[in-house]
Amino acid sequence: MRKLLLLAFLVFQVPVFAQKPAFDLVRWVNPMIGTHKMGHTYPGATAPFGMVQLSPDTDTIPYEVNGGYNKDVYKYCAGYQYDDPTIVGFSHTHFSGTGHSDLGDFLLMPTTGKLQLNPGTEAKPESGYRSRFSHNNERAEPAYYRVKLDDHHILAELTATNRVGMHQYTFPKSDEAHVILDLMHGIYNYEDKNTWTFLRIENDTLITGYRQTNGWARTRTVYFAMAFSKPFYQYGNKDYSKGQVYKGFWRKFDQTRNFPEVAGKQLRAYFDFKTEEGEKIKVKFALSPVSTQGALANMRAEIPHWDFDRVKQESQALWNQELGKVRAVLPTKDDYINFYTALYHTFLGPTTYQDVDGQYRGLDQNNHQAQGFTNYTTFSLWDTYRALHPWFNIVQPKRNADMVESMLAHYDQSVHNMLPVWSHHANENWCMIGYHSVSVIADAIMKGTYKGDANRALDACVATARQGYYDGLQYYMQLGYVPEDKNSSSVSKTLEYAYDDWCIAQVAQKLGRQDIYQEFSKRAQNWKNVYDKSIGYMRPKLSNGTFKKEFDVLSTHNQGFIEGNAWNYSLYVPHAPQEMIQVMGGNARFVPHLDSLFTMHLPDEFFKDTEDITREGIIGNYVHGNEPAHHVAYLYNWTDQPWKTQERVRMILKKQYQATPDGLGGNDDCGQMSAWYLFSSLGFYPVAPGATQYALGSPAVKEATVRLENGKSFEIEARNQSEKNVYVQKVELNGKPLAQPFLDHADLVKGGKLTFYMGSKPKK
Repeated sequence: MRKLLLLAFLVFQVPVFAQKPAFDLVRWVNPMIGTHKMGHTYPGATAPFGMVQLSPDTDTIPYEVNGGYNKDVYKYCAGYQYDDPTIVGFSHTHFSGTGHSDLGDFLLMPTTGKLQLNPGTEAKPESGYRSRFSHNNERAEPAYYRVKLDDHHILAELTATNRVGMHQYTFPKSDEAHVILDLMHGIYNYEDKNTWTFLRIENDTLITGYRQTNGWARTRTVYFAMAFSKPFYQYGNKDYSKGQVYKGFWRKFDQTRNFPEVAGKQLRAYFDFKTEEGEKIKVKFALSPVSTQGALANMRAEIPHWDFDRVKQESQALWNQELGKVRAVLPTKDDYINFYTALYHTFLGPTTYQDVDGQYRGLDQNNHQAQGFTNYTTFSLWDTYRALHPWFNIVQPKRNADMVESMLAHYDQSVHNMLPVWSHHANENWCMIGYHSVSVIADAIMKGTYKGDANRALDACVATARQGYYDGLQYYMQLGYVPEDKNSSSVSKTLEYAYDDWCIAQVAQKLGRQDIYQEFSKRAQNWKNVYDKSIGYMRPKLSNGTFKKEFDVLSTHNQGFIEGNAWNYSLYVPHAPQEMIQVMGGNARFVPHLDSLFTMHLPDEFFKDTEDITREGIIGNYVHGNEPAHHVAYLYNWTDQPWKTQERVRMILKKQYQATPDGLGGNDDCGQMSAWYLFSSLGFYPVAPGATQYALGSPAVKEATVRLENGKSFEIEARNQSEKNVYVQKVELNGKPLAQPFLDHADLVKGGKLTFYMGSKPKK
């Protein structure tokens, strides 16, 4: 793996890393981590949980090529790939670390010279408005990004508040200076993604409009308001859906130049300036899910001035406030960069989805008013229920409670009577499996984070779990499993439904709802129905009650699993690990199975046609970039060999996280990979969200203080910490030894100190 450290971070020299870093924690964050290969992060400017993600895009990839799916689309889920030599422009919405593409709204690109409204190509950027660039002239920080556009001799700088992106373009002397607004551009771009766009020139510095798309989200409308610091002297547009420049509006107006408004499916507009050498033209670009008036109100509320540096400083102060919730002392400079970049990535989403007045677009495509909570979107729940939302229950409990309220609002607006599965921007994508909003809600209730109506929340969870039309649930409720001949990925679905059902049972028991508790406790046992004891693996079962005959425990293709195989999914019973171990033959059989996951060699066929798996992200058959295995290193804690959890965790931390652009061993998945890193670095992990128990591991920090919202602090200390001393000799909570390798959430939020005593040999 190439070591590609962002140049900006080479200037930070700290002589003794065992000292606590200064409060300017922003300096340790490298947004370039994950921008190369599979991490799918973006390097641009955003505020914590911000609605605007203003970032460079390095290519425009069509979704289809010659009538078939274009696999290159997968590379550009975040719009940026570190290896690319050109930038096509700066758009205002991006996913962080996903395995699917969308967004990329409202691309701006400053240019000089002859006006060109097509983006050009990577091989020949001069044929369009894109530009070559060098990483030597690029810098990325929280809430700040800059790059030199070599072909146009322009320095582009970006910063952002929650709902407003701010651009600062330093031009050369030119009578042909332009800012292009591309309303066609998008990530996950294919023909007819744009269903409609509208542009209105309010005056010579203010433009408003909207964009409607049919991409991953079926129907998404984003409104904007754009203001220039300097009046443009002329403007124009081209509608590419016509194949030519507009000849007129109802044959009465020339709509291509200086016309006050334009609408169409494929629009690009331009705004012309005359500039002096070193002149800065600034742009404020506000978004709204509701209206152009909402976008204008957001702009006026969040950036009522033209001071770019002030916006940068204030947004970075917000980042320092959020990053300061965990103060860590770490062994090396790279450890600091990895730790605080991971913390940064966990605070990128879910994203705010409402105007400053609380209005937002709902799942029913009507406008709603958030009452007493902030509405959030971008819920990649199949990923984030595992560690990200449990992480929020420690460091962002108020936000996580608002996220639960957002999910319940989604439920209220759903014609399906379902909580979100994978939702964004007032749409349900139905991506992946399970109904893991149930896990997020249960975890928040069980840990006391959610202060709202818990019975209402439980009713929404139950209604979701009883939705017979959803993804094999009717068979699951009838048979106790999903049959593979009726519904694919049947084993994965059965296992994940059973876990979610267990979460419902925990909340029902807490609330005294015994009928619900009994029903879902029974459903939570359904994992046993797909376990084939004759071979010792989970196995797809058919509707006639027999196991599927043609079966390969290593294959990921058509074997009843999704993003995994029987070898690793057989370990997915997070809510009953002790019972799972006994069913699988006890420690004598289970531990060798678990060992083999990390030590075996996969055949070449395993990598065939797997666009989201590379050899770099795999340790044996353990695929860290695929979330079903995220808890498995901690399963040794339920066996007689818990020290193996300690060595496995430290090995994964070292191999799967590097302080380089290619430093993530898989998609960051909206912060899930980063949340795993943070939990594991601190020495504990939520194996089964919905339980209040954390499994202990082997901390990578020397010290850390978690500042809780209740005003208390929880400290972690690892004595005799070193790269070799990965084994825990004993653990003390507030000076008292722990008899088992577990920590309860109630003890954590009380404040106190967890002390690990480390050594170079296992304590058996």
